Amino acid sequence: MKKLFLTGGTGLVGHFLLQALLQKNVSITALYRTSKPILFHPNLSWVEGDLLDTLQMADLIKEADEVYHSAGFVSYAPQDIDLLQKVNVEGTANIVNACLDNPAVRLCHVSSIAAINRKKGAEFIDEEAKWDAGAERSAYATSKFFAEMEVWRGISEGLKAVIVNPSIILGPGDVSRSSTQLFKYVQEEKSFYTHGHANFVDVRDVTDAIISLMEKEKYGERFILNGHQITYQAFFSKVAAAMGKKEPSIHVPAWMAEVLWRAEMWRGKITGAKPLITKETARIAKEYHFYSNDKIKKATDITFRPLDETITWCCQKLMEQNTVKN
Repeated sequence: MKKLFLTGGTGLVGHFLLQALLQKNVSITALYRTSKPILFHPNLSWVEGDLLDTLQMADLIKEADEVYHSAGFVSYAPQDIDLLQKVNVEGTANIVNACLDNPAVRLCHVSSIAAINRKKGAEFIDEEAKWDAGAERSAYATSKFFAEMEVWRGISEGLKAVIVNPSIILGPGDVSRSSTQLFKYVQEEKSFYTHGHANFVDVRDVTDAIISLMEKEKYGERFILNGHQITYQAFFSKVAAAMGKKEPSIHVPAWMAEVLWRAEMWRGKITGAKPLITKETARIAKEYHFYSNDKIKKATDITFRPLDETITWCCQKLMEQNTVKN
């Protein structure tokens, strides 16, 4: 039986990836740090641990056939710069080093479109976009880029690895974390929305793509995983309709967003609280880039689920879980 090791097992991608992998004849060891596991299976073993524990990572990976590295830390708060470096960069380096000690292992690293350079004025961005070290980027984006560099280092030393770069991942996860907060925002009938577009992908499409890439042995490459581009206003409208809620109706102009992030920055410095809006999130919200999915479609023949279907599924699951209420 094939032995797999997965990090971030209690996260959104990790949870659905585990469910998909357990449909196969495999044995999985999954790592969690603080969130308690909710998924159980005879072929699944949970281990509490830390990516920064080099000896533990080496021990867990030494006999694995495949490693799925989906753990990561997402934050745009200035207070978290050091933690982003440790978890995303040093943690990934530990995974890569442990994999290099096991010549037979294969790795899938879950990165982000944040690690792909965004050129001002570019409507379409693909995997060939080169990182501009001089461009202004968030600490999160920088940490994901350097995490990828650790994987490329491993590849240059003979590691069989593939990198995936999902856009904003939609799925019924923890509404206090990451992209699932968007559903909570609508459920609470917040009034404001910002101008601009966002790129989204269904978590089930992410897991399907990951499994297909590993099965097809697409090593030494990176793949953008993105299903759709839509305005924030249209996205919130669709979620509100699915939940039976009032949609955000007050547009926040660009100048106001610039004022707000500065006010939040000073509030954070004075109180120590994490800002509700940062310079990075305010400016990302104004972008219009579409992250091309041509490469992943050609490599796997994947068909991305319709966005309306994804939103309806997420809302129904979240309401069933009483995570959000209608």
